[in-house]
Amino acid sequence: MLGWLFARGASKHRVEQMQARINPELWTQTLASHAFLARLSEDERDALRARTAWFLASKTMTGAAGQVLTDEIRLSIAVQACLPILYLDPGLYEGWSEVIVYPGGFLIPRSDVDEDGVVHEYVEEAAGEAWDGGPIVLSWEDASPGLERPAGFNVVIHEFAHKLDLQYGQADGMPSLHAHAGIRPRLWRSVLARSYDALLARLEEIEAAIPPDVDPESEEADHWYAQLPLDPYAATDEAEFFAVSSEAFFVHPEPLWRAMPEWYALLTQYYRQDPLGTGPALPR
Repeated sequence: MLGWLFARGASKHRVEQMQARINPELWTQTLASHAFLARLSEDERDALRARTAWFLASKTMTGAAGQVLTDEIRLSIAVQACLPILYLDPGLYEGWSEVIVYPGGFLIPRSDVDEDGVVHEYVEEAAGEAWDGGPIVLSWEDASPGLERPAGFNVVIHEFAHKLDLQYGQADGMPSLHAHAGIRPRLWRSVLARSYDALLARLEEIEAAIPPDVDPESEEADHWYAQLPLDPYAATDEAEFFAVSSEAFFVHPEPLWRAMPEWYALLTQYYRQDPLGTGPALPR
């Protein structure tokens, strides 16, 4: 049953040991704590458990800044990380080995070059970061279940979508399609560009509608931005559009489907999952 896992980062014995170590009660509690997993069938839950065992046997999780990693934390992160690859090759998560977990948001040094060629260096607080060829860094405060967050937000799925995007090239919103004979790269690029441009156009309309006396960066402006089908961070570039779309696809898909049905349909083909059940059964 698990033969497809054993050549991917962990031995058969290690994966089987890990699967046996997953406490059934904790597994049930973990699934229940993430509402977006309720749609999974019993067979899909079993498959997700196998993927999770492989992940825990293949990757190292390290606490940072005093974060203590319990079995509950490890299992929660692993389950969320494995949902996107439930029907994909786990080899897409190869090439790196560690997940670093901070208690809350962490600081990342950044630098930008403006139109005049001047370099601006600054520090940005982040909830997650996926390093090309390196670890994934997460804030447990932002990754943990149960806290109130914007609809569609899931930092774990977001960062692991970046890993899918980075696996065979730069982060540009186009993951590897080598195992998807039905999705031609030209089609992906075309649908991605149209959907991204549609989001930018809608964002411009919303920003134009915000009254001059309202700071667009304030909570008061959230009322306007809530009209978008995705978090406005998706408008940063096509890589972030893919990552934000992916987290929304799995945890709050209806606004995405209504606003961008063509993009939603393409994501169902890529992930081989359809959270809303909008179409025929997908090939797996």
